[in-house]
Amino acid sequence: MTSQTTDPDPRTGSGSSPDPGSSPRTETLEHALARTQGLDTLLRDLTDRAVQRVPGADACSVTVRRADRLMTLAGSTGLPGGLDLRQYENGSGPCVDAAESGEAQYSPDLAAETRWPPYTQYALATGVRCVLALPLAVEGETGAALNLYGVEPGSLAPGRDAARAFAERAADAVNEALRIERERASASDVRTALLSRSVIDQAVGMLMARERIDAHRAMERLRRVSQDRNVKLRDLCAQVVARASGGASHRRQ
Repeated sequence: MTSQTTDPDPRTGSGSSPDPGSSPRTETLEHALARTQGLDTLLRDLTDRAVQRVPGADACSVTVRRADRLMTLAGSTGLPGGLDLRQYENGSGPCVDAAESGEAQYSPDLAAETRWPPYTQYALATGVRCVLALPLAVEGETGAALNLYGVEPGSLAPGRDAARAFAERAADAVNEALRIERERASASDVRTALLSRSVIDQAVGMLMARERIDAHRAMERLRRVSQDRNVKLRDLCAQVVARASGGASHRRQ
């Protein structure tokens, strides 16, 4: 009797019988992001896992619309670089249609496909014969898709159910990963703002002490110099603080 293994959940990277090197079930996406050094690596791991788990899949990618344009967030090992890009440039193709329409796109044999002529010609030249693009429900984005490629006609037909199940779980992982990335970016913006405020306040204080003026006049003077030199106020203030710190260090020596 053969033993049964559970298909890993893309949200955690594990099932009841995890692959060697996969994450434990209790690992959160925050931990996975830290372990894989960010969203890009995490999603690349996810696309590699899709190739392993979907019968007939030889390559996989994740498409997401960002800043009003579609882009590939990650691609599996062995994915021809232009497969998705050619679709974005033409504005048509299975992954573009899946992301924009929210409906699955399947072509069992691109040699007989008539829906996307420019893309079909390019894909065939790379050795791809079968394509399955599944929409992903990604919050805060207007379109996303999981794209699977096969090198034999009809190769993805046996794996369509597995692909749909994988895409549903993958959407959860993508959503959570994007949320964490947004929170990190927001926290970074706050830190940058606080650091900027700190250096500006230091420069204002130094100017007040040196010129014997109040805070308002010191700030106005810094702003005027910033505009005259076409330098960001934060950068100008950093220069003022650095020069003052350097001078103080030199005097101590």
